[in-house]
Amino acid sequence: MRKMILLLATLLGSSAIFAESVPSVSPQQAAQMQSTQKAVIIDVRENDEWNAGHIAGAIHIPLSEIGNRVTELTQYQNTPIITQCRSGSRSAKAANVLKNAGFNTVYNMDGGLNAWQKADLKTVN
Repeated sequence: MRKMILLLATLLGSSAIFAESVPSVSPQQAAQMQSTQKAVIIDVRENDEWNAGHIAGAIHIPLSEIGNRVTELTQYQNTPIITQCRSGSRSAKAANVLKNAGFNTVYNMDGGLNAWQKADLKTVN
């Protein structure tokens, strides 16, 4: 039943269903987890968005490539992973892909980079 719901959500592009299966963290929590727990932030935005500014230390894998590039992240299998996009929708989908690929601790960052910047957290170019 769960697989059917996830398949349906994928086909419909519904981030709400994905968000229910992966816990969310605020930008402040993400920043704290990155510094204290060595959490890895995966930025799933497109190249132009990444080039305009991103979170220092984040790994860039666009959502459209995450399924094919998941093996690049195997060293982080047991590390907290936080997915992030512009607003939180694409990253919710990416978080679900990683969770289904066997990553143990995956979070979606609420509000994405918009919320990160609104919280006066730093970005780099």
